Order: sequence, then C-alpha cells, then structure tokens
Amino acid sequence: MAKYDEHFKLSLVQQYLGGAAGYKSVAKQHGVDHEMLRRWVMSFRAHGVDGLKKKFSHYSAEFKLLVLRHMWDNALGLGQTAALFNIRSPGSLIVWEREYRREGLDGLTARPRGRPKVMSVGPAKPESKPDNEKSREDLQAELDYLRMENAYLKKLQALSSQAKASAAEKAQIVQELRQQYPITGLLMAAQLSRSTFYYQLGLRHQDDKYNDLKDTIKTVFERHKGRYGYRRITAVVRQLGYVVNHKVVQRLMGVLGLKSLVRPKKYRSFKGDVGQAAPNELQRQFKAEAPNQKWVTDVTEFNVAGEKLYLSPILDLYNGEIIAFETNKRPVFDMVSSMLKTALARLQPHERPMLHSDQGWQYRMPAFQRQLRERELVQSMSRKGNCHDNAAMESFFGILKSEFFYLNRFNSVDELRAGLADYIHYYNHERIKLKLKGLSPAQYRTQAVAA
Repeated sequence: MAKYDEHFKLSLVQQYLGGAAGYKSVAKQHGVDHEMLRRWVMSFRAHGVDGLKKKFSHYSAEFKLLVLRHMWDNALGLGQTAALFNIRSPGSLIVWEREYRREGLDGLTARPRGRPKVMSVGPAKPESKPDNEKSREDLQAELDYLRMENAYLKKLQALSSQAKASAAEKAQIVQELRQQYPITGLLMAAQLSRSTFYYQLGLRHQDDKYNDLKDTIKTVFERHKGRYGYRRITAVVRQLGYVVNHKVVQRLMGVLGLKSLVRPKKYRSFKGDVGQAAPNELQRQFKAEAPNQKWVTDVTEFNVAGEKLYLSPILDLYNGEIIAFETNKRPVFDMVSSMLKTALARLQPHERPMLHSDQGWQYRMPAFQRQLRERELVQSMSRKGNCHDNAAMESFFGILKSEFFYLNRFNSVDELRAGLADYIHYYNHERIKLKLKGLSPAQYRTQAVAA
C-alpha cells in the first residue's frame, strides 16, 4: 500500500473541507482511494493534525476492549470508531471483535508475529473460563453474547420449523436484530459469513422488484384459465408495457407454480369410403397470403354424460380464425351443409377460397360438392388415412380440447354447446397467437384489411 506523509494528507483534507469538490473528485484528482480520504477527514475532525500522523499500531488489551465497548454501545461503524480513537486501520476492529468473542480479554492480548502453528476455523462464541478467573469485562461480554444468542434462537425457532435453517432465513433474522446487537456478533451466532449475509439481502431486493410483474403474470394466467404458457404470457405482458425477457417470465411462473396444462391426445374416428373423393390440391401448403384464400374443415366428437356432441367448423388458414361452425348431437349432413352456407355468406363476390377436408362422407356428398361448384370453389381432400394432410384443423381441435373441454366439467351437451360458442368467440377475438405478432385472429385480419 502506498505511503502518504502528513503534509500530503493535510492538503487533500483541506481541499475537501474547502467545499470545492466531494470525496470522489478530490481522491481521483490525486490518485487515492476515496474511502481512505474519508477516513483522513474523520481523523482530522476528531484529532486535528495529530490524526494525520503515523499512528501507533500496538495497543493494549484494555484499550482494545474500551474501543469495542464504545463501538457497541453507540452503534458506531468501523470507520467512525477508528477515526474517533485515532486507530490506523478500521479493519483491525474486526479482528479485535472476532478474537474477543472467541477468547475474551485474552484474545485481545498481542501475540508473537508470524503464522500461528494451529489455525482456527470459523467464528465461535467466547470460551467459558472458571468463574474465579473471569474479570468483570469477561462476565459482561459473556452476558451480552448470551442475550444476543438467545434473541437469535427465539427468532429462528419462530421462523423455521426445520432442523437446519437456510442461509436466507438466517440472513432475515440477522437483519431484524442488527439494530439491537452488533452485526459481527449476530453473524457469529448464526454461523453466517458477511458476504453470504449481504448476498441474501440482495436476493430479497431482487425479488421485490418483480412483485408487480408477478401479479400481472398471475392475472394473465388466470384470465386465460391456464391455457397460456410462458411465451404467450410474455407477449401479453409486453403489450401491457413491461420490458421483460421470456426467460424471466418462465422463471417467475416457476416460482408462482404456474404451468400450462399438457395437451392430452386428441380423439380419432374412422371415416369410410362414400361418394366421390377430390384430389389433394392443398398439398400441405398451410400458409395463405390473404383472408379467404384457403379454408380447412373437419368434424370432431365430444362425449358428455353418455351423450355425444359433434362440432363442424371452418378455419381460415390466413389467420387461424373460425369462419363458421355448427354443432349437433348427431353427425348429420345438415350440420355440415348449414356450416358451409354460413361461411359462403361471408364471402365477397370475387372471393373463391379452396376448401380442404378429409375424405369424410359428408364432404363427398353430391349436395355438398354442388354448393362448392355453384360458388366456383375448389375442393381438396387429404389422402386416405393421412391426418397430417389436414394438420391445421387437427391442431385447432387439439387446442380446443386441451384448453376448454378437458379443463371443465359439463352436466349436459347443451351446457357444452354454449361453452363451445363462448370459447370460439374467445379464440377468434381474444386468444393471441405468437405467429400473428401477438394478435388474436380477428385483430390480425382487421389489421390486414386496414392495410
């Protein structure tokens, strides 16, 4: 460490006291540490020029104890105490305090210089001596330590029911008691290092800064009934003004115990060969450049209390929106025909989307195909036994059942039918999609039309 003479120290102290600059500015100008300059100023204020002279570095055990008692009684910091008693290094007080807690007054007695033959490990409370050998100071120090240790143990028992407390719990107790007892002694009683204590405090402050975000994440998760994973929730909270990484959202959802439900396997049914099949014109090209270019359709089945309900929707591949849908307790042709009429009524005269389906008997009916020819729509069908050719529609059914059907209990098919209408409206107008830039299908279509 660099040696500074009395005149150099005095010049820096006077420059600071002149009010022209602060500690950091003066210290940086002369190439010294600003904390060192702070100690020089405190020493000068307490002792004048004598406080800047080279200090005597050997102190008696009685003097050390006097310094420690004054520091504890007045809740002073290390720097303040060192300046008040004109001690060369504030770090010496830490050593004195540790040795006094461990060995009492004997621990403050100067030892021969050099490495000790036996190294002690970890902090410990003051050793007990026979009563006839203890001084007044020893007894007082032991009493203080026992009071502090008792307060710590009471807090620990109230806070933790586990046999071994965590570092976070220990740090919390030390933080609560540090206004009543010296922190060094508390850390000894807790068997907690100073660095670990401040690290745990930092973690507590870090958690606090996410309180608002946690509340928002929980609200979004509950609003969508557990259907959103961390990616969609990240998109929503960003729309609400938060600047946050998806990994942070994922971690906080783990802390809150929020997890999107795993999608169960979808229902599969067999469809026989009836009527005339159409070629596979779609060829798994599931991307559309504009609304009403490519439609897909299929029928799915629900079972409630021994009764069945069938759903027949049409989905626009441009934005995944459900254009039209019908439900029925039986998979009759009228259900599919009525759905198609509703969808066709939404088209402009120049719009002629391709309609893709599987080879279900409803789509091979002459009446169904005639409706398509009258509006000059191209019909496309998946290859036999290949569900991947209509993967977009199958994907919607999987989402519908995992986010709605499997999450609720229905007493009747009528209750299910009403719920399906509500969910499809939610799916079209509220449920965002990441591939749609975080917009719902209806919002994405409106944006495209406006552009």
